Amino acid sequence: MGRDSYITPMANSAASRLVLGPYSEESAGNAARECLAEVGGAVTCAFAFVSADFRPFIPEFVEVVQVHGHVPLVVGCSASGLIGASQEAEHSQGFSIFFLHLPETTVTPFVFRDEQTDRKAWDVDAWMLLANPVNFPVERWLAEWNKAYTNIPTVGGLGSGGDVFVFRDRELIDDGSVALGFKGGVRIRPLVSQGCTPIGHPFAVTGAAKNTLLALGGKPAYEVLASAFESLSDEEKRRAQGNLFAGLATSEYLDDFKRGDFLIRNILGADAESGAVTIAAYPRVGQTLQYQLRDRQSAARDLRERLLALRGEARRPFAALMFSCTGRGLSLFDAPNHDAEAFAGQFGSMPAAGFFCNGEIGPVGGTNFVHAYTVSLALFSDA
Repeated sequence: MGRDSYITPMANSAASRLVLGPYSEESAGNAARECLAEVGGAVTCAFAFVSADFRPFIPEFVEVVQVHGHVPLVVGCSASGLIGASQEAEHSQGFSIFFLHLPETTVTPFVFRDEQTDRKAWDVDAWMLLANPVNFPVERWLAEWNKAYTNIPTVGGLGSGGDVFVFRDRELIDDGSVALGFKGGVRIRPLVSQGCTPIGHPFAVTGAAKNTLLALGGKPAYEVLASAFESLSDEEKRRAQGNLFAGLATSEYLDDFKRGDFLIRNILGADAESGAVTIAAYPRVGQTLQYQLRDRQSAARDLRERLLALRGEARRPFAALMFSCTGRGLSLFDAPNHDAEAFAGQFGSMPAAGFFCNGEIGPVGGTNFVHAYTVSLALFSDA
């Protein structure tokens, strides 16, 4: 695990570039110089998301970005698809870079190569995390991480693109993750849109064994699932095929559960005869659960409502990082650029970058989780 700090001696600013095509020194250098000029000539740190074919060129690519962009710290990962300002490039060659100038912010990088979490809670306001899901047990590690950094948001994504890798500066990290801690000078607001709509009614879990739901509100879990399905319109039933999920309430102190109050997890199996439903989570007796529908309409509505809620806050963001699931994009919305355009439609043009992930990281109910079929954003605004 490595630890250093970078503080740059002006107002917060950011710049981004999405460049498509195979690696070339010229394209990387041009993008870095443009970003450097846009942020005002001083850089605190940079993020870089690259297609998997960049692997052999990572040391050279990062060196070019650092030299031409005057960047002291670069972190990034492989990506099956790239995101820029108002644009998504799925299954494309290229890179998306994001420069930050944060003159009053301390940025502290960590590299983790095993499950152990530094239980000394460093004094940070927010974390950005990039991880390799192939050789690193992210979910187990994140559970320990949450204990060390209670109520501190962690936003990011799991590398994708087949030949998955993470990097810090010119070093490839095939067996771990890299995290950046931000302290002071900037506010990082997380937005997590899981894209689901609650269906049926919420019930307390009254019977469970490991990851199997036995009873909800005293009724067989399968019976409650079937009832939730029957409550849908004919059109919704058609869209629900393969798109039903379980939602575990993140708080038991709500009188009225609505979209966004649940941690969404896959339904792995359902047995009408036994009445059991198996899910990708470990529900506890007494916890509230409500079944959920995820489709393009639900996903679009959920993201729009969350963006509108954030837009109503006093501080307008000056930049954003976006981590979207490989299962979103064209395959979900049947149209290009959905999430990137939805963000730009609410907040206007600003520097933005990101990638399509094998898992998205962000807080729900104050606890950080790895999600699926989700878009997780980090919005940067002045403190």
